[in-house]
Amino acid sequence: MTECLFCKIVTGEIPAAQVMESDRTLAFRDINPQAPTHVLVIPKDHYPDFASLAGAADGLLTEVAGQAHAVAQAEGIAASGYRVVFNTGPAAGQTVFHAHAHVLGGRAMTWPPG
Repeated sequence: MTECLFCKIVTGEIPAAQVMESDRTLAFRDINPQAPTHVLVIPKDHYPDFASLAGAADGLLTEVAGQAHAVAQAEGIAASGYRVVFNTGPAAGQTVFHAHAHVLGGRAMTWPPG
């Protein structure tokens, strides 16, 4: 996906504050953080949204979830609590159409979120 912002981050064409990386996933800080800790975890391969990532039969969604938890541990928010959010589709607030998990923490989270 040559026009995808997150694909360009994966290739290094656009810089990002990288937090963690595996062979198939990448975690980096959100440029517009909504909490003291706000890290995005993405698959390196392009999937436009959570639904398409969930349909991948190769365990990639499990890897994204595992890296989200590893980020929470590394950022020191795992014990106190954190939120993992996937926005899917424009009505849900998805603005970059490359599947990504938001790892949010470092403050009390309210419910409902919005």
